[in-house]
Amino acid sequence: MQKCPSYFPVAFQEEIWHLPVGNLNEGRMKQKTDVQQGTLALMVLKTLEVLGPQHGYGIARRIEQISGDLLAVNQGTLYPVLLKLEQEGAIDSEWGASENNRRARFYRLTRDGRKQLQAEKQDWEQTAAIIGRFFDVKAGDLP
Repeated sequence: MQKCPSYFPVAFQEEIWHLPVGNLNEGRMKQKTDVQQGTLALMVLKTLEVLGPQHGYGIARRIEQISGDLLAVNQGTLYPVLLKLEQEGAIDSEWGASENNRRARFYRLTRDGRKQLQAEKQDWEQTAAIIGRFFDVKAGDLP
């Protein structure tokens, strides 16, 4: 019997969504903490930067693959993020044929999306460096 996935809240402005997290193939779920606001959008932007135009299903599978199957991205969570990014001008979309010849919407990163990705990457690197300092500090290091 497969266990139900654990869920953690992801906040987008005034909404809170719950993403299933964990490797469903292992039989037991690894517990995860809250994902910071905007994380899924950042993963989408980076995925499109690395892989080029992708349809929504392909984006979701790549995010899961890159996370080592620790994240499960459902379409009900992904597509509103794609719509929001498109409305902001970070991505564009157009209809095309998928690998199995089905009609699919393909998303691509725009110039503004590349700028947004770089800015968010710098913010995350700075945040990680600050948190790293807290993990590295010892009582004897403090004045």
